[in-house]
Amino acid sequence: MARIAGVDLPLNKRVEIGLTYIYGIGLSRAQEILGKANVSRDIRVKDLTEDEVSRIRKVITDEGNVEGDLRKKIQMDIRRLIDIGSYRGIRHRTGLPVHGQRTHTNARTHKGPRRAIAGKKKATKK
Repeated sequence: MARIAGVDLPLNKRVEIGLTYIYGIGLSRAQEILGKANVSRDIRVKDLTEDEVSRIRKVITDEGNVEGDLRKKIQMDIRRLIDIGSYRGIRHRTGLPVHGQRTHTNARTHKGPRRAIAGKKKATKK
């Protein structure tokens, strides 16, 4: 069982794919980490030796933020935008899209499910 940065990696996947289960590590960063740790990208997680796991763990801790630290940093950045009252902060506060998407239609993911408006009926075709 390989546990890196507080995450159990799936045993039957290749190491480069398994590392992407860690928040903040995508495929390209996983390949970069494996290159620095001198570990083959094609080996399965269950076949990793303890030495290889420790080298990967060391590279990840040296590289920077992953998992909880990264989540905390992102939340602090959003909190700062809200506190200074920037446009992006206001969009975060009101639950609307932040990156300039249209909201007349769409944006249901960020806005949530539709809320019924009292007195409004669907138009019927005649």
